[in-house]
Amino acid sequence: MSVSTNNIHWFPGHMKKAINQIEEKIKNVDVVVELCDARCPLSSLNPLLEEKIKNKPRLLVLSKSDLADEKIFDSYNDYFLSLNYKVIIGSFKDNKFAKRIASLIVELGKEKQQKYIAKGMKPQPIKTMIIGVPNVGKSTLINKLANRSAAGVENRPGFTRAQQWIKVSNEFFLLDTPGILPMNYEDKNSATKLALVGCIREDILPNDVLFEYLLDFLKEYYPDALLDRFKIENLNIEYDEIALQIAQTRGLKKGSDFDLDKARILLLKEFKDGLLGKMSLDRII
Repeated sequence: MSVSTNNIHWFPGHMKKAINQIEEKIKNVDVVVELCDARCPLSSLNPLLEEKIKNKPRLLVLSKSDLADEKIFDSYNDYFLSLNYKVIIGSFKDNKFAKRIASLIVELGKEKQQKYIAKGMKPQPIKTMIIGVPNVGKSTLINKLANRSAAGVENRPGFTRAQQWIKVSNEFFLLDTPGILPMNYEDKNSATKLALVGCIREDILPNDVLFEYLLDFLKEYYPDALLDRFKIENLNIEYDEIALQIAQTRGLKKGSDFDLDKARILLLKEFKDGLLGKMSLDRII
């Protein structure tokens, strides 16, 4: 599976500003929590952010596990542990998940607290920065940890535009940051995966490109999904023929003709919403 478009650019002005602000504030941060989508954790790691956070204690949170293929979680966990990342996988639909993250933040901040105590100072709240690509659940995590609507939440990439410190408890503060993507993606497959899970705005890549990539992926890893959802038995046919069968199954029409564009959009939406089943786009080889 590959994407044959040119380099994919997505770097609005607010992201450039956010990168600069992160660079300014990281020196005063004790712990970094980086969120990735459990369906594509490798693709949603941001090299720009990796460079900025450097050697800070860091927790990698793989969110939206309820939409991902749990059979390959062990490979993700082993891979990130091999890089000395502390990693946790879960879903914010599980109320215990945020509590587990809070415990790990306190654990990662212990060294800084001990330094305060060694100097005869009162322990200070752990300053924790939340980073990640757009629409991965940062604001949801903050609201769960703060137990209130402290950060705006909307299911679209690029919603959070400003940075703000939020007091969670006497133990730690959180710094919310906007979702940030690399300036461009030389690895077009990574950008395509992020578009499929909703971390890149849908108009950045054409629907037909996403549709064809998704079909190739489903044929290789989850061939029964199209049969179960759309009664498509033969996958060795042209992309447009599959789109036509989806349109026929769902009665998607434009005038008297079946609407292939609506069929493509429907498949993309049902994948993103988890209606095709629990699936993961990244594979650890």
